[in-house]
This record gives sequence, C-alpha cells and structure tokens, in this order.
Amino acid sequence: MPPNIERLWRTFLLTPFKLITVFLHEASHAIACILTCGKVEGIQVHANEGGVTQTRGGAYWIILPAGYLGSSFWGMALILASTKLLTARIAAGCFIAALIIVLFVAKNWTLRGLCIGFIVFIAVIWVLQEKTTVHILRYVILFIGVMNSLFSVYDIYDDLISRRVHSSDAEKFAEVCPCPCNGFGWGVIWGMISFAFLCASLYLGLVILS
Repeated sequence: MPPNIERLWRTFLLTPFKLITVFLHEASHAIACILTCGKVEGIQVHANEGGVTQTRGGAYWIILPAGYLGSSFWGMALILASTKLLTARIAAGCFIAALIIVLFVAKNWTLRGLCIGFIVFIAVIWVLQEKTTVHILRYVILFIGVMNSLFSVYDIYDDLISRRVHSSDAEKFAEVCPCPCNGFGWGVIWGMISFAFLCASLYLGLVILS
C-alpha cells in the first residue's frame, strides 16, 4: 500500500468504521452459527481491530468462511442500499436493530461502546435527514458499505495471504474441509469472492443510479 494511502488508512478517524467492519465480520459468524442450529455464546471486538465469536454447535465449515464472505456481502448490501433514500432508511433501521441485539451478547466493553456509539451516530444522522436540510443519510450508509468492502478485501490479504496467520479462519477451514486447498489457497479463493462482491456492488450501484 502506498505511504500516503497507508497513513490515511491508519488515521484515527477511520478506526470506528474499521471496527464496525470487524463487528459485521463477527456478526456474520454468529448468523451462520444460528442458521446451522448452533448457539452463539458471545461476541467480542477489540480495539486492535481483532475480534472473536464464541459458538457452540452448528456447521463449522459454514461458520468459518461466513466472517470474511459475510462482511463482503454486507458491504455490497449497504452500497446498493445507499442508491435510494428509502432503502438507505431501511438499511439504517436494520443496522440500528442489529446493534441493539448485539448489545445483549457482547462480551467486552469495546464492542458495547461501539454499538452504543453507532446507534447514537446513525440516529443523529437520521434525525438530521428528516428534520433539517442536512441530507447525508445515504452518503453515510454508502461510506460504511465501501469501508466494509475495502477492509474485508484488505483483511483477507493481510491475514490469509501476505502473513498467513496460523490461527486464521482459513487455516482452520483447511483443517475441517476435505479439499486439497491449504489456508493460503482458501485465502486466495475468499479474496477473489470478496473482490467480486465489491465489483458487483459498484457495477449494480452505477446501473441503479443511471
């Protein structure tokens, strides 16, 4: 990553939005667990941009890739939702509802603070949208969606391809999946899928706006 972009990426102002991406990553693990009849015992998001979802039961081979791929999917969904005011309102409402639900399973104060902060932030933006001439709800949803998509692709590259963290979801997936791919191979595959989500969201967004 070029130095100027690297400095921008590491700026403090982007930290809450990167943490909300980590939240969506962990929430995707949780959703996959629930959909495969497992139980979510807790979710944590850490200030160092890490996170963990504690689950019991469920289909492990679905839960593991759901983090990165689910995060990419939510990024695409938010980008597309931002193309219309009505869908942006729906996305904002669903986002607030999800943050409220997660408050009951959050296991650390970083995640609780993140949820409360974004509930207030989005609520304020929504009130400004409805009661004043500051109409920025669509752009906020768009920004969160783009950040989520970009950070998901970057996170896959950083965790699964360039550094190959041995405790990563891809390494664990390679252990439970009877396929010839190792963790690096699954990292590449997941990275390509995430990048495809990003490209699809940009293309579809332009089609809707045209």
